[in-house]
Amino acid sequence: MAPWAEAEHSALNPLRAVWLTLTAAFLLTLLLQLLPPGLLPGCAIFQDLIRYGKTKCGEPSRPAACRAFDVPKRYFSHFYIISVLWNGFLLWCLTQSLFLGAPFPSWLHGLLRILGAAQFQGGELALSAFLVLVFLWLHSLRRLFECLYVSVFSNVMIHVVQYCFGLVYYVLVGLTVLSQVPMDGRNGVVIHCNHRIPFGDWFEYVSSPNYLAELMIYVSMAVTFGFHNLTWWLVVTNVFFNQALSAFLSHQFYKSKFVSYPKHRKAFLPFLF
Repeated sequence: MAPWAEAEHSALNPLRAVWLTLTAAFLLTLLLQLLPPGLLPGCAIFQDLIRYGKTKCGEPSRPAACRAFDVPKRYFSHFYIISVLWNGFLLWCLTQSLFLGAPFPSWLHGLLRILGAAQFQGGELALSAFLVLVFLWLHSLRRLFECLYVSVFSNVMIHVVQYCFGLVYYVLVGLTVLSQVPMDGRNGVVIHCNHRIPFGDWFEYVSSPNYLAELMIYVSMAVTFGFHNLTWWLVVTNVFFNQALSAFLSHQFYKSKFVSYPKHRKAFLPFLF
């Protein structure tokens, strides 16, 4: 990775500052709670702010001013409704960008840049972000289902600040995932249709890492089925030769088009073929 990209990785951007601040706040709160009872801060507002549900019910007495900020804990479902809608929208935007070349909405693109989205090249991060966003959306959908049809909420309460934090949390998590997608090239504009020699990562070893990755996906499926599933290994064998052929033809194309094409680079299998 280039030095400027490493600096990008280590820089403290607004998004990292937010998560660092939240982490420090929760760590400090935990440390305060670990103090002996005589040293524990006795501020009722502080204790009311950090407790919810059954831990809030366990408090000996709660001032009326604190009860004025109560919100039913069953409103937890609102967090996941927001998450399913918001992160579903982000997933749709990322899917459009990755597979159709569509740009992010201008307001979203600007927001991500303000938050400190990645400015370096790194296409593998886009796929990783896509998978994480899919998992986050599925997780939120599952939690929403549990809140609506499985969980039984009593009349316990949460603080309105905790409620607002929960609403913002999943919005922030989704933006954090999407901010890992390099912004360079996310505007959807085609600069040219000319071929270039790709460099970096797997391209240093093979001409068509996408074909190699395809084979690895099918091999992983074969492992899932078990090493003795002959039918699926026949599928893998078919994929191997199919992708090897495509990779070889692409390799030949690159070699014929570029006289400076790297001599050590193989077509399909690193160091072998």
